[in-house]
Amino acid sequence: MKDKMSLQKGYRARTLFVIFNYIFFILVMGIMIVPLLKVFVDSVDPTATYGMRLIPKEFSLGAYQHILGTSSLYRPFFVSIFTTIVGTVIGLAVTTIGAYVIIQEEMPGRKLFVNIIMFTMLFSGGLIPTYLAIKQIGLLDSIWAVILPLSINAYNIILMKSFFQGLPQSLFEAAEIDGCTPIGTFTKIVLPLSKPALASVGLFIAVAYWNDFFHFQIYINNPNWQNFQVKVRELILSDTLLGTSTGGSMPPEMLKSATIVVVMAPFLFIYPFLQKYFVKGITLGAVKG
Repeated sequence: MKDKMSLQKGYRARTLFVIFNYIFFILVMGIMIVPLLKVFVDSVDPTATYGMRLIPKEFSLGAYQHILGTSSLYRPFFVSIFTTIVGTVIGLAVTTIGAYVIIQEEMPGRKLFVNIIMFTMLFSGGLIPTYLAIKQIGLLDSIWAVILPLSINAYNIILMKSFFQGLPQSLFEAAEIDGCTPIGTFTKIVLPLSKPALASVGLFIAVAYWNDFFHFQIYINNPNWQNFQVKVRELILSDTLLGTSTGGSMPPEMLKSATIVVVMAPFLFIYPFLQKYFVKGITLGAVKG
């Protein structure tokens, strides 16, 4: 009888816990979705600018048409795409090669390199020394001044290292017995098995490049190499995109909301296709340090 009562209590406690989890995560989801929905509604409804309306009363795509018709945004948009694609490829190459090297147990000074990488997660050289180093190398006012510094990230290397260490050691031993070189093991065994980690780290790197504003402001003076985020900000502040350019036909806040949606749209579209790899890569990469 006591066992039956304890089972019933355990079942009730579990049911209450599941219900609480559902309610909690629904609230968290609402906290994240409501602001996005509000921004989208503001971008398509001229009357919803100053209110908490989640359903458009009037529907208009005029803000998006105006943004797409602004030819001065075309080149910055392609600059953002170029830096994101090239930077992500370089970043993944540097991250995977670096992580693969520091998991080699027989490599001399392995622990020292790992400690140096960990040290950079807590301390950096600072803005002025970094700027002087970029200038001394000759990368100032070059697109590579943005791509190269962002391609190396200590957190991404540690995450990829943890994922590589979680792979079965028997695979490395079998490859070595079969006469496979370390490079062959890396390209034929490690990389094909690392799609979840590559998707996760690649998404981190791509988002960093796409949203980058600071490095373009610091290192790029040539207006032809400004990215989308910098150019949109300049146009908004100078009222070229807003205000007089629309002849007062739509609220400025409507155009601002539309620009936010346009900036977020690429990764809102890409993320659902990478979600299964993203979740798997993060969980597997956290198993072993």
